[in-house]
Amino acid sequence: MVYLISIVALVAVFAIATVRPINMGILAFLAAFAVGGLVSGLSLEEIQDSFPGDFFFVAFGITLLFGLARANGSLDVIMQKCLKIVRGKRWAIVWMMFLLAAALMALGSVLAVAMLAPIAMPIAKRYNIKPLLMGMMLSHGMLGTAFSPITVYAVGIQELLDEQGINVSPVALFFVPFLLNVLLAAIAFMALGGRDLFREHTVVEDDLELAAVGAGGITHPTPGDAGAGGGSAAGGHGIAEKAGRPRGTGPASVTPDQTHIEQHTVVTFEHWVTFASIAVLLAAALFGIDVGVAATCIGAVLLLAFPRHVEATMRAVSWQAVLLVCGVVTYMSVLSANGTIDWLGEKVTELPWPVLTALVLFIIVGMISAVGSSFGIILIALPLALPLLEAGHFSVAAFVIGLAFSATVVDVSPFSTNGVIVLASAQVEDRQRFQKQMLTYCGYIIVVGPLLAWVLLVVPSSF
Repeated sequence: MVYLISIVALVAVFAIATVRPINMGILAFLAAFAVGGLVSGLSLEEIQDSFPGDFFFVAFGITLLFGLARANGSLDVIMQKCLKIVRGKRWAIVWMMFLLAAALMALGSVLAVAMLAPIAMPIAKRYNIKPLLMGMMLSHGMLGTAFSPITVYAVGIQELLDEQGINVSPVALFFVPFLLNVLLAAIAFMALGGRDLFREHTVVEDDLELAAVGAGGITHPTPGDAGAGGGSAAGGHGIAEKAGRPRGTGPASVTPDQTHIEQHTVVTFEHWVTFASIAVLLAAALFGIDVGVAATCIGAVLLLAFPRHVEATMRAVSWQAVLLVCGVVTYMSVLSANGTIDWLGEKVTELPWPVLTALVLFIIVGMISAVGSSFGIILIALPLALPLLEAGHFSVAAFVIGLAFSATVVDVSPFSTNGVIVLASAQVEDRQRFQKQMLTYCGYIIVVGPLLAWVLLVVPSSF
């Protein structure tokens, strides 16, 4: 009965937050205290201990640091460099962000999306690229290389496999999820408006300045610009009207002699300090230092050094997104503590058809991972699946890779660290609506991702 109530409460949290303008995190906290204390017999201290302090500091610290980078104009410099590389081609901007996210994650940085989303999402708004497309391309880029041999995912899985005496090629574990994510990214690109991006070619030089303002940054920082970061939407629209371009239109087509893009943003000492701070944060991630704590401390030091941006920076922190992810993760911890997650795993392994059981397990892992820890659910699911693997009905390597892919591909969810950063960085008028769009996309991925892994990996190995 405890398990049934726990699952019903989880479904209710999703359903109510979908139809009512209530932050899902608040409802999840309510469910955590109600189900955990009244139904599961957990103490108040145990439930409070489930609060994900690491998620809080990641979401808060990253948005704080990049809020400052946006307010002081540092992101303007990066955006213009990126646009110069692809010469303003909108479709190339999207794929460039995909490749950048993949490259950063392959090097071991879990900050790939966090580093790029505050840059990419304002660009998407300015150049009429659907924010959902940009956000999902960033996520698939990072997730595609999540199993690079030097990432925490790959290292953790290999250690677990060694403990269980299972041998899976690290090369296969890396390349198969990457190729599957490339395939999903290509499908998302076509389905979410990517084809429209080919209709216009490049953007003119003046558009670079407009993009910087649309991102909430300051193209030419001056002592009187301290609060400019908070009025990005209004500022961007005003300059767009000055330029004589109707609001909401896409980039203008240009002739070949207009494709050369000049750099106009003045790189100041404050910019260089901000770039160095971001590099320090990346280095901290590579050396295993908690990125949330590091980002929070670095952001605090920068605010002490450059206090004129405090107000704009604090407005950039997405408190609703922080509340959302912390509430949901807290409730998932309660489900783990009261045995609901273990019970679900046991029920899956009792199904009579092993190959079909693998599919069901992939989907359940994806569903749980979408609102919880993908790495944690992998560590839980693999040991639970050992009886299924020992039967020898299909390739162990195929199952492990498929399970790993199913658990991580759903990190496009707005409840994952990646999703929180995308949601917080999106330049949208209705954040609640954008969250629902992310949830809808995640719902498709929860089904399509595991099914794709099952069809391409498990089924062929069962013959």
